[in-house]
Amino acid sequence: MTRLPQIAWLSDGRRLHLQDGPIDLIVQARGDASQVRAAYDAAARRFTGLLDELCLELTELRKAAEPGACALKGVVARRMYAAVAPYAPDCFVTPMAAVAGSVAEEILGAMLSAASLDQAYVNNGGDIALHLARGEHFSVGLMDRPGRDGVMRRMKVVADDPVRGIATSGRHGRSFSLGIADAVTVLAATASQADAAATIIANAVDLPGHPAIVRQPANELQPDSDLGARLVTRDVSELSPTEIAAALESGAECARHLFDRGLIEGAVMQLSGDMLVIGPKDIERQRSRPPVLENAVHA
Repeated sequence: MTRLPQIAWLSDGRRLHLQDGPIDLIVQARGDASQVRAAYDAAARRFTGLLDELCLELTELRKAAEPGACALKGVVARRMYAAVAPYAPDCFVTPMAAVAGSVAEEILGAMLSAASLDQAYVNNGGDIALHLARGEHFSVGLMDRPGRDGVMRRMKVVADDPVRGIATSGRHGRSFSLGIADAVTVLAATASQADAAATIIANAVDLPGHPAIVRQPANELQPDSDLGARLVTRDVSELSPTEIAAALESGAECARHLFDRGLIEGAVMQLSGDMLVIGPKDIERQRSRPPVLENAVHA
């Protein structure tokens, strides 16, 4: 018997909830009512069976990406590979590092193929694919970890910005992290690119060998983890301000490199209440700004 995903409206009647296994999406579209209906219908159609498509290639998706050696067939699987391929020559990374953003991107693409919209987003557990027509904007709330109430900072993406993907990674998220960041939020041209980069930068926010950091092989926690026996962060005891700054700077060095390569448009790193922003503006000026970050990333 074919498993059907759960598709239902949220209580506000404006957002659609799509859930199938580990994929959990919140979708919202704005525009002409008939176009919005067409977009939601397209999202539901494309979502049905998408998890099965990925599962068919799951073994290959869990393998380390090798430059120029993509054997994947599915459109979402190949998007996942393309997002992580720029990092493959320098570090271990699998296409799974971009799965959430790639799925969000696919659903948004289906919506935009079926309808003309003013604004739309697909939020896959905090990894967001975004559409903005001329004059539109989208506010992003930043939190240092899931489950906490309140928003620490806000950023606003406007239609003229090159950002159409937002993703967050860190040791408190749904996936394992090799680093110690509470959260790393990345803005990029696409959701799949943002997802991959957030994973890479979050891994770089680290203090290797520090006794306050508890690590455990990923496959002891999840036998089929794509990380195998690599050590993932399980707990971080209190760190000194100097140590926090050193860990954030390690991530910042990685983020600057990705920014210079054109792989990201900006990144916000959070650790133990401290925050560091990487982007076109001066870093120190960003760090000293008031709590609300408006237009934190510019073209």
